[in-house]
Amino acid sequence: MSNERLFFTKPNIQRLQKKVVFTALILIGIVLLAQGAYVLSKKYVHTERPSNSQSKEVYTEFVMEVYDIIEKNYWMKVPDDKMARLFQASVEKAAKLNTPPTLITSDRAGVTQMITEVLKTATSTQARKQLTLDILTVATYNLEPVGRNGMYSQVQEKALRQNVSNVNPDTNLYANLGVEKGAPAEVVEKAYVEKAKVLEKTDTPEAKVELKKITYAKKVLTDENNKKMYDESQIEPTINGKIIGTTLYLAISKISPTTLIEFGNILLSASTTPKLDSMVIDFRGNIGGALDFVQVFLGAFIGDKQYAFDLFHQDEYQVQRTTITKFEPLARYKELAILTDTMTQSTAEVTSATFKRLRLATVIGGTTRGWGTVENTFPVKTVINENESYSVFLVHSLTLRDDNVPIEGKGVTPDIDKDNKNFSRELRTKLRN
Repeated sequence: MSNERLFFTKPNIQRLQKKVVFTALILIGIVLLAQGAYVLSKKYVHTERPSNSQSKEVYTEFVMEVYDIIEKNYWMKVPDDKMARLFQASVEKAAKLNTPPTLITSDRAGVTQMITEVLKTATSTQARKQLTLDILTVATYNLEPVGRNGMYSQVQEKALRQNVSNVNPDTNLYANLGVEKGAPAEVVEKAYVEKAKVLEKTDTPEAKVELKKITYAKKVLTDENNKKMYDESQIEPTINGKIIGTTLYLAISKISPTTLIEFGNILLSASTTPKLDSMVIDFRGNIGGALDFVQVFLGAFIGDKQYAFDLFHQDEYQVQRTTITKFEPLARYKELAILTDTMTQSTAEVTSATFKRLRLATVIGGTTRGWGTVENTFPVKTVINENESYSVFLVHSLTLRDDNVPIEGKGVTPDIDKDNKNFSRELRTKLRN
């Protein structure tokens, strides 16, 4: 029999199909990473813009452009009179006035005139710029949910993107182990063993913290896939996966553009383990991240173009659908559980609510945090500083839980509450069914 005929046996074909499917999932994750698939649905990239004349009027134009951005993009429709009062109160606080400034009409025109008049009191260009930014900082801060919106400089937005992508510029895993950047796994392992021996003999709180730090660094840098991502993008892993009996356990600490890549890698590795038939997704303490994750992750279980969840924006419900085809190898996991607690938030909450609604998973643990907003940055085109650009960070939409009630401030209620006195019995009964 030829080698070709030997290759095209049923087991070989099945193994090839599995590898193709898992590779596809990994590639989707890579595409999302390249596109900047953040919680923020659009990635703002700073580009050179024509400079504006630094006249007094440009500062009013800047404020009113932000006014228009809020009116168009904020999750809630804000009536003219409410917007006018918001800016009136912001001017009073930012300019440190003893009484509210005069607002001739409670509309955009009235706000424009009020802003123009108050900016005339600034004694220099720098003072005018600072007052402009202070007014907008106060105004955006006080939009509901209070403290969730704001004005971002280019530096602040870069830091935001790094956080969402799980990049910590202040962390150097190689330095933690005392080895050079890019050191091979065997060098990393050796450095860890040497440091761990010393730290284990030192019974102090500082030694325990340091041991935990180097243990984490070793774990990341001795895993081929995680090391590759860290070396290329300084992105740290978001999933800790392990097999417990016949269960694939996945602890997901946050959701970043690489989470799908990690998920694909773990599934590929687990595909050779026999008798796996259940999966536990541990979202406890998960701070959320890339909202696009939900549509891709859910699609892997139920298929493409299926209903996933709704977003609420300015009195409209915006349907979100899955974006990839069903992955048949996931069919082996007949039972799926999601663990939650009071610190499960953002995208992790949406994922939990979505899987609960579709009865794909049993949600177990505590009611989630109730951080149900989708934020985005919107660039301000008017230039008030040739060396700096600004954007408005706004809550653009609200997410909804399984009963179509906003997650914000309420959270997602688990199917089985850990605080219920009948928790153990309910857990056994639910998982048996």
